[in-house]
Amino acid sequence: MQNFQLDPRLENEGDKILDLKLSRVLLVDNALFPWIILVPRIDNIKEIIDLDKHNRSILMEEIGVISEAMIEVFSPYKLNVASLGNIVPQLHVHVVARYIEDSAWPAPVFGKDKEAYAKEKYIAIKERLKKEIMSRI
Repeated sequence: MQNFQLDPRLENEGDKILDLKLSRVLLVDNALFPWIILVPRIDNIKEIIDLDKHNRSILMEEIGVISEAMIEVFSPYKLNVASLGNIVPQLHVHVVARYIEDSAWPAPVFGKDKEAYAKEKYIAIKERLKKEIMSRI
């Protein structure tokens, strides 16, 4: 994890909230869809199955922690959890809060409109999420 390199395309999606045991946690800067990306800090992996069993277990636990924090902060109708990687092959997992009334419902959010958060709101959400995540680890 010392030589971990985050793909610049993921880095441009938002800001780091914190690093968990395995994954970097990013808050996507898109006010239309509350969205976190977890990126395991291991280079040269594309698929969850590329992780050894121990790290797969850690990743699943981290997805659970992030999901619980997202539910607490955003009260979504549904969470979407996905690892796609068609555009950015570096292993990463999306956790997206969804609402029946969101502009993409019920379709996927990938490739849809984006709207940046107001700076103050973005900072406040990052801090609230960090607090919720830290309370669960």
